[in-house]
Amino acid sequence: MEFSSFLTYTVALAIAAVIPGPGVIALVARALGSGFGPTFPMLLGIATGDALYLAATILGLAWLATEFSTILIVLKYVGAAYLIYMAWGFWQAGITADTIKSKSAQGAFQSYMAGLLVTLGNPKAIIFYLALLPNLLNLSAITAPDFVILVVLTFGVLIVTISPYILMAGKARLLLQTPRALKTMNRFAATCLAGAALAIASRSN
Repeated sequence: MEFSSFLTYTVALAIAAVIPGPGVIALVARALGSGFGPTFPMLLGIATGDALYLAATILGLAWLATEFSTILIVLKYVGAAYLIYMAWGFWQAGITADTIKSKSAQGAFQSYMAGLLVTLGNPKAIIFYLALLPNLLNLSAITAPDFVILVVLTFGVLIVTISPYILMAGKARLLLQTPRALKTMNRFAATCLAGAALAIASRSN
């Protein structure tokens, strides 16, 4: 692949990523409730989901989305259900910073899986990789080294473009350290997570 192709992919993905969707909403909600550190695995899960769709498209498996659309529908609802579960957890969370930090530290894997499920069930990601990507790149010309570069770019672009959202949300949480303020932030985070779940569940594939 030529440099221009990598640049095209990077710019297109950055534009798609920076526009807030269910994934960004879920990340911001978790950062409001638990800060940047515990939220970062969720971002990695989202990036992993993107990389999986990238691989499926390059390997010519886009037909799976048509032949086995039920699987994508199931993943969508599983991801939405997990966000509801997270929302309930935030709604019930303790109101002290120490309690929130200890609970969040225990959930790195759960946070990662939540991000992965959100992406796999997100129609925005499906459309970008299975519908738009073939029009941006010559998929037949992609070699193994090219694929590695694209995966690295995918993680890099998503981390660079989305991290500011969760950094700002995490800082906003640190400004509100009273028990009452933290409880309000937990409830707001829970509401945002539930909203993201409904957005994913209500969108058609």
